[in-house]
Amino acid sequence: MAELTTTKLNAESHLLLDQPLLRLPYELARKNFKTAQRHIESSSTTLVSALKSTTSAAANDATPAATLAALDTMLQRAQTLKRKLEALHADETTIHRQQRARLAHLQQLHDIPSLADVKYDEWSRVRLDRLLVDYMLRMGYVESARLLAREKGIEELVDIEAFVACRRIEESLRQGRTGEALAWYADNKQALKKTDSNLEVELRLQQYIELVRTGDNPKLIEATLHARKYLAAQQDTEFTMRAAGLLVFPPGTAAEPYRVISTTADRWESLASLFLETHHTLLSIPSTPLLHIALSAGLSALKTPSCHSAFASSSSNASSSVTSVCPICSTELNELARNVPYAHHTKSHVENDPVVLPNGRVYGRDKLMAINEKLGTPAGKVRDPTDMSQLYDLTQVKKVFIS
Repeated sequence: MAELTTTKLNAESHLLLDQPLLRLPYELARKNFKTAQRHIESSSTTLVSALKSTTSAAANDATPAATLAALDTMLQRAQTLKRKLEALHADETTIHRQQRARLAHLQQLHDIPSLADVKYDEWSRVRLDRLLVDYMLRMGYVESARLLAREKGIEELVDIEAFVACRRIEESLRQGRTGEALAWYADNKQALKKTDSNLEVELRLQQYIELVRTGDNPKLIEATLHARKYLAAQQDTEFTMRAAGLLVFPPGTAAEPYRVISTTADRWESLASLFLETHHTLLSIPSTPLLHIALSAGLSALKTPSCHSAFASSSSNASSSVTSVCPICSTELNELARNVPYAHHTKSHVENDPVVLPNGRVYGRDKLMAINEKLGTPAGKVRDPTDMSQLYDLTQVKKVFIS
């Protein structure tokens, strides 16, 4: 019964890591619907107004040529709306196909009764491939991510295009361009307003800074007009004053905060990071790679205080007997696991009759004595199995009571 309990698969706990798998398609579908709704409302208003004008003109004995020209204009607008809706429909079809594939993938987990089932190993391999693709996309290895997704047949389970578009805008900001980011903001303006995003303000401020940096009078006049249009409406008076102060302090000034504001490299890097954060928040994408989250959870489940002990850790003791058993103590993962929390154990695994040596290490008395007998330790003495240079009197060994 105990074995069945420990190997029973809890699908709900597994799905905590897979929430982004369904959230991103949902956010994309919602955005697609809102865009279509906006196009229809805008075009409907224009078409109805044009139809009324054409009908009124025809009733007032307008020339046939003018009436036909008005009808042609209406037809062109209707065809433009149709093309936009067809493109959105194609995107929606793709999103629905991805959602069906992802729901089927998650449903497979609910159909697996046990962790020991071979189907669970297969499902876990697919999830690992997804996490690797997600990691490579975040690190910029787009082609490698595409090849892995294609080879494993998981194109519908990963969000390559979303990350590619995000990466393109991020790189454009690092290269000193704001056009792509502003266009993205305009497409998502309504949703971003609800999140109180300051991305547009920062982008407009950067445009203003670039105009001021030239020092040319025509550019300074253009910067002033730009500030009046995009920055003057800000309720933050201090922000407005700092922006205006750039007209007085030349580029390269040591005066703060203008030195920090006008520093080119830092500003563009900050804008790229701000865009990335805004993009991920809008589409419900975790800021940390899912591979790191999964790895941290696994390391935390195994980590104990002894894993980073000066006596047992492989990072300080190459002859440690636990290096081939404990992943945390391995040289590959020891430093990575140093900052994750310790495992929470609900059952005690302490050996019977525990005793403590002068160096603070705890062993079961029977096991400690058996090991020292094999080591040939002199009578009345005892050695620490993990530190053979230390030899203690048996009287120094004290019994431990767990409280």
